[in-house]
Formats: sequence, structure tokens, C-alpha cells
Amino acid sequence: MARQANDTGSKSLHVSLVALPEAAISTLAGMYDVMSGAAMMGVASAGTKPPFRVEIVGETVGPLLLASGLPITVQRAVGAIDKTDIVIVPSVLLKKSGWEKGRYPQLVNWLERMHEGGAILCSACSGLFLLAETGLFDGKDSTVFFGYARNFAALYPAVAIHPERVLVISGLREELVSSGASTTWHDLVLYLIARHAGATTAQEVARLFALQWHQDGLAPFIVFEGRSDHGDGEIQAAQTWLANHFSVANPVEEMIKRSKLAERTFKRRFAAATGLTPIAYVQRLRIEDAKRRLERTDTSVDEISWRVGYEDAAFFRRLFKRTTGMAPGAYRKRFRIPEFART
Repeated sequence: MARQANDTGSKSLHVSLVALPEAAISTLAGMYDVMSGAAMMGVASAGTKPPFRVEIVGETVGPLLLASGLPITVQRAVGAIDKTDIVIVPSVLLKKSGWEKGRYPQLVNWLERMHEGGAILCSACSGLFLLAETGLFDGKDSTVFFGYARNFAALYPAVAIHPERVLVISGLREELVSSGASTTWHDLVLYLIARHAGATTAQEVARLFALQWHQDGLAPFIVFEGRSDHGDGEIQAAQTWLANHFSVANPVEEMIKRSKLAERTFKRRFAAATGLTPIAYVQRLRIEDAKRRLERTDTSVDEISWRVGYEDAAFFRRLFKRTTGMAPGAYRKRFRIPEFART
């Protein structure tokens, strides 16, 4: 059943965009412009108020240097905000040390109070790191930037993350909303516009800003990187060999032979160390190589299938679609490097 948009003709919803030093300015400024787009671009109907009144909020008012080194102005301190309708934490850029829990107790307490008051809490990309400190996402489904997924899972094991998903809506009131990698903030704001101002308005804003929904999910964007921090030297040696020999015939048997471990022992230790069975690991390496060939060459799909280790091109096509969510031809069309950009 289609969602009925909230009537915002008589009331603009207050949107609080949270600014913090780790925030990415592109996400923060982009969401500000798009959510204000109905008013800025004349989309709102004559005589009605714009659906959203957007403010950049933070711990203190004034200029704030963001992760890229560029400043943004915090318009209102969270301490002065007793109620808001929608809170969005933008993507954050993590240092090598990762996310530091407990750094923003004032923001976390405010987020909890806004949720108690009925606000929708949203994260764009990695903004989930801050929202997760409230504990409100524990036991709930969510999504986060796939590049930070392991780091997030280690910090917040109680939160169920699905990095391959673009947008996840959770909570009894559908008040916990998370979007995946980077520019999926487009999907987040279009969803919020559709939810509160109607699908027609969302479509008009999408046209004005040339935004597209990521309807194929994020699986095609995820680059496979096998786990190497497991501390099992025997399996690490097998992974190193496999990185350059995944296309050979019977690579699993060859790894077992080289390891000098019993087959059952090798397979058990490999799965425990990498999180994948040996054959699944081989398949991921082969598909990753195929993706690069589809992006950068004109080689036929059948030829690519053979080069990465599959004589049966039909099987390769099925495996590729199961892994990435797209057929090889569709993947090439979407991600192929334009002629003018090739060197």
C-alpha cells in the first residue's frame, strides 16, 4: 500500500542537520540545498509553506571546520532546540584510529531527547556512528558505508547492518532511517520528501537536481577485500598465493596441497579466518577481476569469463548477477569508464 504523504501545506517540518568536525561538507551542504529545494526552486505550490525548514545545528553556534578543512556555519546550538521533526547526521570521515565513542555526549543526549519527542532520526552514510551511541538502533536493521562496515560492527555489535542496502527504515514509527555509501544521501532526502511532501514533489526535486535513486542497491559498488587481520599465518599464505592465482584450474585443491594441512582442517581454518569458504573466496576474487575488465576493456563477456577462470560462460553470468545484483552487460553499461577518460 502506498504511503500517504503528510500534509505540510500548513506547517513546515523542522529539519536539523547535525554539524560535527568529522562531517563531510559535500553531504551536509548537498542535503541542505536539496531539502530546501522546494522553496529555492519554486516547487512548492503557491500559497503553501515549503515542506521543510532546514537548519544546521551543532554543539555551539558559529563557524565550524569540517573534515575537509572547509568551514560551515552552525546556525543553532542543540541546547537551544527543545523539539525538531527530523534529525539528520551527515557522513563522517574516519581517521585510521576509527570512530571515538563518547566524544559528543551533548549531541548524543540531545538526539535521545529529540527521539523521545517524536523526531525521526536519520543517518547519511557513516553518520550512523554517532546515532548508534544512543542505543536506539540496537537490535534494529540499518545500513552504513560498506568501507566502514567492519569498524562499525566491532564498535556496535548489537546493530544489524546491511552495507549492500541503499536505505533502511526501522523502528515502530519508522523513525530510524539510515542510508548507505556516500551519495545515497540522495535516496535519503528524496525518501523524506516523498514521505512528507508527496511523490510528485520528490520527483520534481529529483529532476531539478538531476538526482537518481540507487535502485540496483550497493552490491555493484562494493569492492571485495578479503580479511587479513585474522592472525592465521597458514591461511594468510594461502590468500597471498590466491591473489595472483585465482584463475587457475582447481585453486582450492592447489591451496590445500600447498598448505600441507588436511582438507577438512584447511577449509575449517580458512572459513574461520576469512568468513568465507575457500570456494566462495575464490569466486569473489574472480568476480572482482571481472568487474575491472568490464569497466576498462572492450573484451567480450565470454572472454572475460574464461580469463577469470570459468569455461562455462552461462555459469559465470549467473554467478556475476548473484554477487553484484547486475548482469555483466548491465554492469558494463553502468560503470564503464567513458572513452574520453581512458588513457
